[in-house]
Amino acid sequence: MIKFGTHAFVFIGDWQTDTGNHAIKQAGKYGFDFIEIPLLKPEAFDAASHKRALKRAGIYATASLVLPKDAHMPKKPKKAKTFLIAALDKVEAMGSQYLGGCIAYHLGELTGKPPTQEELDTVTETLREVADEAKKRGITLALEACNRYETYMYNTLEDTRKAIKAVGVDNLVLHADTYHMNIEEEGFYNPIVNTADVLDYVHMSESHRGLVGSGTVNWEQVWKALKKIKFDGHLVLESFAAINPDLAAATCLWRPPNQGPDVLAGEGIKFLKAGARKAKLI
Repeated sequence: MIKFGTHAFVFIGDWQTDTGNHAIKQAGKYGFDFIEIPLLKPEAFDAASHKRALKRAGIYATASLVLPKDAHMPKKPKKAKTFLIAALDKVEAMGSQYLGGCIAYHLGELTGKPPTQEELDTVTETLREVADEAKKRGITLALEACNRYETYMYNTLEDTRKAIKAVGVDNLVLHADTYHMNIEEEGFYNPIVNTADVLDYVHMSESHRGLVGSGTVNWEQVWKALKKIKFDGHLVLESFAAINPDLAAATCLWRPPNQGPDVLAGEGIKFLKAGARKAKLI
Protein backbone atom coordinates (compact mmCIF):
# COMPACT_ATOMS: atom_id res chain seq x y z
CA MET A 1 0.00 0.00 0.00
CA ILE A 2 1.29 3.41 -0.97
CA LYS A 3 2.63 5.59 1.88
CA PHE A 4 2.72 9.40 1.95
CA GLY A 5 5.61 11.16 3.65
CA THR A 6 7.15 14.59 4.04
CA HIS A 7 10.74 15.69 4.30
CA ALA A 8 11.50 17.48 7.58
CA PHE A 9 12.82 20.50 5.64
CA VAL A 10 9.22 21.31 4.70
CA PHE A 11 8.96 22.53 8.31
CA ILE A 12 12.45 23.26 9.67
CA GLY A 13 15.87 24.34 8.43
CA ASP A 14 18.13 22.29 10.66
CA TRP A 15 17.52 19.07 12.57
CA GLN A 16 18.10 19.42 16.30
CA THR A 17 16.29 17.50 19.04
CA ASP A 18 13.68 20.21 19.70
CA THR A 19 13.21 21.32 16.11
CA GLY A 20 13.10 17.71 14.96
CA ASN A 21 10.36 16.83 17.41
CA HIS A 22 8.44 19.90 16.22
CA ALA A 23 8.71 18.68 12.61
CA ILE A 24 7.51 15.22 13.65
CA LYS A 25 4.47 16.76 15.35
CA GLN A 26 3.70 18.88 12.27
CA ALA A 27 3.97 15.90 9.94
CA GLY A 28 1.39 14.07 12.00
CA LYS A 29 -0.82 17.15 12.13
CA TYR A 30 -0.97 17.44 8.34
CA GLY A 31 -1.87 13.78 7.87
CA PHE A 32 1.36 12.28 6.55
CA ASP A 33 2.06 8.61 7.22
CA PHE A 34 5.73 9.26 7.91
CA ILE A 35 8.44 11.88 8.08
CA GLU A 36 11.82 11.70 6.35
CA ILE A 37 14.50 12.69 8.83
CA PRO A 38 17.83 14.18 7.62
CA LEU A 39 20.34 12.09 9.55
CA LEU A 40 23.31 14.28 8.69
CA LYS A 41 24.98 14.11 12.12
CA PRO A 42 24.47 10.66 13.66
CA GLU A 43 26.65 11.45 16.67
CA ALA A 44 24.25 14.21 17.81
CA PHE A 45 21.01 12.40 16.95
CA ASP A 46 18.70 11.77 19.92
CA ALA A 47 17.00 8.58 18.71
CA ALA A 48 15.17 7.93 21.99
CA SER A 49 13.55 11.38 22.07
CA HIS A 50 12.49 11.16 18.44
CA LYS A 51 11.10 7.66 18.90
CA ARG A 52 8.83 9.01 21.63
CA ALA A 53 7.81 11.98 19.46
CA LEU A 54 6.92 9.66 16.58
CA LYS A 55 4.72 7.59 18.86
CA ARG A 56 2.93 10.72 20.09
CA ALA A 57 2.38 11.89 16.51
CA GLY A 58 1.11 8.49 15.37
CA ILE A 59 3.52 8.28 12.44
CA TYR A 60 6.76 6.50 11.58
CA ALA A 61 10.05 7.73 10.14
CA THR A 62 12.45 7.07 7.35
CA ALA A 63 15.92 8.62 7.37
CA SER A 64 18.16 10.03 4.67
CA LEU A 65 21.66 11.43 4.58
CA VAL A 66 24.53 12.79 2.56
CA LEU A 67 27.99 11.37 3.15
CA PRO A 68 30.42 13.90 4.67
CA LYS A 69 33.09 15.36 2.40
CA ASP A 70 35.82 13.29 4.04
CA ALA A 71 33.74 10.11 3.63
CA HIS A 72 33.05 10.27 -0.13
CA MET A 73 32.66 6.53 -0.74
CA PRO A 74 34.57 6.19 -4.04
CA LYS A 75 37.67 7.70 -2.39
CA LYS A 76 37.18 6.91 1.31
CA PRO A 77 35.19 3.65 1.51
CA LYS A 78 36.23 2.77 5.07
CA LYS A 79 35.19 6.16 6.42
CA ALA A 80 31.96 5.97 4.47
CA LYS A 81 31.16 2.54 5.89
CA THR A 82 31.92 3.68 9.44
CA PHE A 83 29.66 6.71 9.03
CA LEU A 84 26.84 4.64 7.56
CA ILE A 85 26.98 2.01 10.27
CA ALA A 86 26.76 4.76 12.90
CA ALA A 87 23.69 6.04 11.05
CA LEU A 88 22.19 2.54 10.91
CA ASP A 89 22.57 2.25 14.67
CA LYS A 90 20.55 5.45 15.12
CA VAL A 91 17.91 4.38 12.59
CA GLU A 92 17.47 1.09 14.45
CA ALA A 93 17.35 2.81 17.86
CA MET A 94 14.63 5.14 16.57
CA GLY A 95 12.56 2.16 15.45
CA SER A 96 12.89 2.97 11.75
CA GLN A 97 13.55 0.50 8.94
CA TYR A 98 14.62 2.81 6.09
CA LEU A 99 17.76 4.79 5.20
CA GLY A 100 18.04 6.52 1.83
CA GLY A 101 19.56 9.48 0.05
CA CYS A 102 23.16 10.06 -0.99
CA ILE A 103 24.46 6.98 0.79
CA ALA A 104 27.28 6.40 -1.73
CA TYR A 105 28.73 9.86 -2.27
CA HIS A 106 29.20 13.37 -0.91
CA LEU A 107 26.77 15.84 -2.44
CA GLY A 108 28.74 18.55 -4.22
CA GLU A 109 31.85 16.41 -4.81
CA LEU A 110 32.85 16.77 -8.47
CA THR A 111 35.95 15.54 -10.29
CA GLY A 112 35.43 17.08 -13.72
CA LYS A 113 34.86 13.67 -15.30
CA PRO A 114 32.53 10.66 -15.07
CA PRO A 115 33.08 7.97 -12.43
CA THR A 116 35.87 5.55 -13.16
CA GLN A 117 35.30 1.80 -13.13
CA GLU A 118 37.47 1.60 -10.03
CA GLU A 119 35.20 4.11 -8.26
CA LEU A 120 32.08 2.21 -9.29
CA ASP A 121 33.58 -1.08 -8.11
CA THR A 122 34.57 0.46 -4.77
CA VAL A 123 31.01 1.67 -4.22
CA THR A 124 29.58 -1.70 -5.21
CA GLU A 125 31.75 -3.57 -2.73
CA THR A 126 31.19 -1.08 0.09
CA LEU A 127 27.44 -0.83 -0.36
CA ARG A 128 27.23 -4.62 -0.31
CA GLU A 129 28.98 -4.63 3.08
CA VAL A 130 26.77 -1.85 4.43
CA ALA A 131 23.63 -3.59 3.12
CA ASP A 132 24.65 -6.71 5.03
CA GLU A 133 24.89 -4.68 8.22
CA ALA A 134 21.55 -3.03 7.45
CA LYS A 135 19.86 -6.38 6.92
CA LYS A 136 20.93 -7.53 10.39
CA ARG A 137 18.95 -4.56 11.71
CA GLY A 138 15.95 -5.09 9.42
CA ILE A 139 16.74 -1.91 7.48
CA THR A 140 16.24 -1.20 3.77
CA LEU A 141 18.72 1.09 2.00
CA ALA A 142 17.71 3.39 -0.86
CA LEU A 143 20.27 4.89 -3.27
CA GLU A 144 19.32 8.27 -4.73
CA ALA A 145 20.04 9.52 -8.24
CA CYS A 146 21.06 13.21 -8.22
CA ASN A 147 21.78 15.68 -11.00
CA ARG A 148 25.14 16.29 -12.67
CA TYR A 149 25.73 19.58 -10.86
CA GLU A 150 25.66 17.89 -7.46
CA THR A 151 27.34 14.56 -8.19
CA TYR A 152 29.24 12.81 -10.97
CA MET A 153 28.34 9.35 -9.67
CA TYR A 154 24.69 8.47 -10.38
CA ASN A 155 22.64 10.97 -12.36
CA THR A 156 19.81 8.98 -13.95
CA LEU A 157 17.47 6.33 -12.64
CA GLU A 158 19.00 3.80 -15.02
CA ASP A 159 22.54 4.64 -13.80
CA THR A 160 21.38 3.99 -10.29
CA ARG A 161 19.48 0.83 -11.18
CA LYS A 162 22.67 -0.63 -12.67
CA ALA A 163 24.51 0.13 -9.43
CA ILE A 164 21.78 -1.53 -7.39
CA LYS A 165 21.84 -4.61 -9.62
CA ALA A 166 25.63 -4.77 -9.33
CA VAL A 167 25.40 -4.81 -5.54
CA GLY A 168 22.89 -7.62 -5.87
CA VAL A 169 21.11 -7.59 -2.50
CA ASP A 170 17.40 -7.54 -1.74
CA ASN A 171 17.48 -4.66 0.76
CA LEU A 172 18.90 -2.00 -1.57
CA VAL A 173 16.32 -0.13 -3.66
CA LEU A 174 16.08 2.92 -5.92
CA HIS A 175 15.39 6.39 -4.55
CA ALA A 176 14.11 8.70 -7.32
CA ASP A 177 13.62 12.46 -7.14
CA THR A 178 11.51 14.42 -9.62
CA TYR A 179 13.65 17.55 -9.14
CA HIS A 180 16.75 15.71 -10.33
CA MET A 181 14.77 13.87 -13.03
CA ASN A 182 13.62 17.23 -14.39
CA ILE A 183 17.27 18.02 -15.13
CA GLU A 184 18.62 14.65 -16.21
CA GLU A 185 15.92 12.47 -17.75
CA GLU A 186 14.35 12.45 -21.21
CA GLY A 187 10.88 12.77 -19.78
CA PHE A 188 9.41 11.16 -16.67
CA TYR A 189 7.33 8.24 -17.90
CA ASN A 190 9.93 5.88 -19.37
CA PRO A 191 12.58 6.28 -16.65
CA ILE A 192 10.06 5.35 -13.96
CA VAL A 193 8.56 2.46 -15.90
CA ASN A 194 11.97 1.10 -16.90
CA THR A 195 13.24 0.99 -13.32
CA ALA A 196 10.05 -0.32 -11.71
CA ASP A 197 11.75 -3.52 -10.55
CA VAL A 198 13.89 -1.61 -8.03
CA LEU A 199 11.94 1.62 -7.47
CA ASP A 200 10.45 2.00 -3.98
CA TYR A 201 11.00 5.61 -2.88
CA VAL A 202 10.22 8.86 -4.73
CA HIS A 203 10.89 12.44 -3.68
CA MET A 204 7.99 14.40 -5.14
CA SER A 205 9.85 17.67 -5.60
CA GLU A 206 9.17 20.65 -7.83
CA SER A 207 11.66 22.14 -10.31
CA HIS A 208 12.30 25.11 -8.00
CA ARG A 209 12.07 23.09 -4.75
CA GLY A 210 8.94 24.99 -3.72
CA LEU A 211 5.22 24.25 -3.92
CA VAL A 212 4.56 21.10 -5.94
CA GLY A 213 2.52 21.74 -9.07
CA SER A 214 3.78 25.31 -9.53
CA GLY A 215 6.93 24.60 -11.56
CA THR A 216 8.00 22.71 -14.67
CA VAL A 217 7.91 19.07 -13.52
CA ASN A 218 5.59 17.10 -15.83
CA TRP A 219 3.37 15.65 -13.12
CA GLU A 220 0.98 14.12 -15.63
CA GLN A 221 3.80 11.85 -16.84
CA VAL A 222 4.88 11.07 -13.28
CA TRP A 223 1.41 9.93 -12.22
CA LYS A 224 0.86 8.07 -15.49
CA ALA A 225 4.08 6.12 -14.93
CA LEU A 226 3.30 5.38 -11.27
CA LYS A 227 -0.12 4.13 -12.34
CA LYS A 228 1.43 1.92 -15.02
CA ILE A 229 3.77 0.19 -12.56
CA LYS A 230 1.12 0.06 -9.82
CA PHE A 231 3.53 1.79 -7.47
CA ASP A 232 2.99 0.85 -3.83
CA GLY A 233 6.06 2.32 -2.15
CA HIS A 234 6.92 5.66 -0.54
CA LEU A 235 5.95 9.06 -1.98
CA VAL A 236 7.68 11.90 -0.16
CA LEU A 237 6.84 15.59 -0.39
CA GLU A 238 10.19 17.35 -0.68
CA SER A 239 9.76 21.10 -0.61
CA PHE A 240 12.14 23.38 1.24
CA ALA A 241 10.61 26.03 3.48
CA ALA A 242 13.94 26.41 5.20
CA ILE A 243 17.33 24.84 4.68
CA ASN A 244 20.54 24.51 6.65
CA PRO A 245 23.72 26.22 5.39
CA ASP A 246 25.51 22.98 4.52
CA LEU A 247 22.72 21.74 2.29
CA ALA A 248 22.20 25.20 0.79
CA ALA A 249 25.84 25.20 -0.29
CA ALA A 250 25.58 21.73 -1.83
CA THR A 251 22.29 22.34 -3.64
CA CYS A 252 22.83 26.03 -4.51
CA LEU A 253 19.55 27.18 -2.99
CA TRP A 254 20.21 30.89 -2.63
CA ARG A 255 16.70 32.31 -2.87
CA PRO A 256 13.98 32.07 -0.20
CA PRO A 257 11.17 29.54 -0.82
CA ASN A 258 8.04 30.61 -2.66
CA GLN A 259 5.74 29.56 0.20
CA GLY A 260 5.87 28.91 3.93
CA PRO A 261 5.56 25.56 5.73
CA ASP A 262 1.77 25.69 6.14
CA VAL A 263 1.16 26.10 2.42
CA LEU A 264 3.89 23.67 1.36
CA ALA A 265 2.61 20.96 3.70
CA GLY A 266 -1.13 21.59 3.48
CA GLU A 267 -1.29 22.02 -0.28
CA GLY A 268 1.44 19.43 -0.79
CA ILE A 269 -0.40 16.56 0.88
CA LYS A 270 -3.55 17.48 -1.06
CA PHE A 271 -1.54 17.41 -4.30
CA LEU A 272 -0.04 14.00 -3.55
CA LYS A 273 -3.31 12.38 -2.56
CA ALA A 274 -5.24 13.90 -5.48
CA GLY A 275 -2.64 12.63 -7.93
CA ALA A 276 -2.53 9.20 -6.36
CA ARG A 277 -6.30 8.99 -6.35
CA LYS A 278 -6.48 9.95 -10.04
CA ALA A 279 -3.83 7.34 -10.82
CA LYS A 280 -5.89 4.78 -8.88
CA LEU A 281 -3.05 4.14 -6.43
CA ILE A 282 -5.42 4.74 -3.51
